[in-house]
Amino acid sequence: MPEVLRVRGYRFFFFSREGQEPRHIHVEQAERYAKFWLEPVELAESRGFLGSHLRDLHSIVAEHTPEFIVAWDEHFGQ
Repeated sequence: MPEVLRVRGYRFFFFSREGQEPRHIHVEQAERYAKFWLEPVELAESRGFLGSHLRDLHSIVAEHTPEFIVAWDEHFGQ
């Protein structure tokens, strides 16, 4: 489970067996979870995050999308 970024208490990562899906990033904080597609940046699912947190996460994902895409491509050999 490669971790790509930690910021403001959020952990951004992807699972090693997800290469068949479109590029995306998972986010965890405590018991909360979200998944964002990267192209375009869009919320795929969430559990436990408030709307204000999801807006913050969307901004963070959008800011770091190039970094997430590079990490995804390096890991999955794309």
